[in-house]
Amino acid sequence: MTAPGVDLGLATAPNLITLARIGASPVLFWLILRAGDEGGASWVAVAVALGFAASDAWDGRLARNTGTVTRAGAFLDPLADKVVVLGSMACLVAVGRVSWAPVALIAAREAWMSGYRVYCARRGVSVPARRSAKWKATLQGVAVILTLVPPLAAANSPARQAFILAVWWLATAATAATGLLYLLDGRRASHASGAARGGSR
Repeated sequence: MTAPGVDLGLATAPNLITLARIGASPVLFWLILRAGDEGGASWVAVAVALGFAASDAWDGRLARNTGTVTRAGAFLDPLADKVVVLGSMACLVAVGRVSWAPVALIAAREAWMSGYRVYCARRGVSVPARRSAKWKATLQGVAVILTLVPPLAAANSPARQAFILAVWWLATAATAATGLLYLLDGRRASHASGAARGGSR
């Protein structure tokens, strides 16, 4: 079995599945924009989004089961999630289905997190992934998929609209909370690293 995080390049089955998900993401974006009169909702878009979610679960499980967990895959998998989810969110804002506020907050957190990881890496500080981050990503995906369900897009149903809004703000709150946890993790790791360097003098 290959050691986790080794460099096998891009040509592994899990990585190719991830790359296919990124490459196919414009199909979902087009479906949302095409259904603009229905708030971006359509059963075809739901099916495609569920297919992306299934491939996300599949490529990770395949990599672990076949011992092909690579550094490229560790980078590409969350990138694919961001491309699909944030792209879909932007399209839903464009068709007027979702307010820009939660989407802007989620996008800002994701951009900040990417920059924060680079900042920590340059200081020699490792910030490991949290299990809560996967739940955050799941909530974001659920918010998008539920918004694409035609019966939940009925403009004449305040209860359904309130339900969708609540799901979006729940996903936004989870996104912000995980960002805060990562910030605290980074600070603790930085202090521990500084103390270790000081003790070795």
